[in-house]
Amino acid sequence: MMFRFHKKYFALTILVFLIEVCIAMYIDDAIIRPYFGDTLVVLLLYYGVRSFFGIHPKTVAIGALLFCYLVEIMQYFQIVTILGLQESKLARIIIGSSFSWFDMIAYTLGFILILWLEKINVFSMFSAKHS
Repeated sequence: MMFRFHKKYFALTILVFLIEVCIAMYIDDAIIRPYFGDTLVVLLLYYGVRSFFGIHPKTVAIGALLFCYLVEIMQYFQIVTILGLQESKLARIIIGSSFSWFDMIAYTLGFILILWLEKINVFSMFSAKHS
């Protein structure tokens, strides 16, 4: 694992984080907040790791997906209650408090989106040289 700073991935990390914050603060619906937000959290983790480490993209994508699955499984086992954090709104937001198969699907869609974005080389769109 090699440390290196990649400004384009870092910019994407900030962008996805800001989108997540906007969703959390301003959207309270049955589709965008729960499912699009969960899809984006995989991208947030992926871009965050890729910002600072030179790890193979598929390895990072799989790691981000597995981390999200792990958090969701911990929700199934009521980890917030086990840790005595059920009264903490922040803990319930960050860790979550209820398991959902739909969340697992959203995480998987985020993983697929990462693979697709890497395949089409999304950065090539931003770095085209103008004559």
